[in-house]
Amino acid sequence: MYLMQSSYISLSRYLVISLSRLASFLIILCFLSVSYVSFAEDEDNIVYDDGGRRDPFIALVTPDGRLLNLEPADSEEKIVLEGIITGVDGHSYAVINGEVVTIGDYIHSYVVSKIEENRIILIKDNNPVEYKLSEEEP
Repeated sequence: MYLMQSSYISLSRYLVISLSRLASFLIILCFLSVSYVSFAEDEDNIVYDDGGRRDPFIALVTPDGRLLNLEPADSEEKIVLEGIITGVDGHSYAVINGEVVTIGDYIHSYVVSKIEENRIILIKDNNPVEYKLSEEEP
């Protein structure tokens, strides 16, 4: 009789432990399913804030090696080529809107690509733009 009573107690303990584990599992399962549903509802409302930084998946260099300027232009400013300086050592400089620039420098939203005797070539949005030095009459 004692042995039989002992086995009932063991069985009842086993059932209580099993039921408590099952209840814990079901509670966790319900919590996870509610979390997943609430996350799925918020998925349409996700807005990425770049914080003023550029998109890291956009290339900065074209396939032919030119640099791209991805900075948004605040306003279109007029480019005025005021002068060209050619040095004996082969380095050339241009005076644009009062600033001295050389090849590779940025002026507004343009990149200085080439400086020749009487013209410069600037690149904006991957397109070359030519500016000629105008001769002023005395």
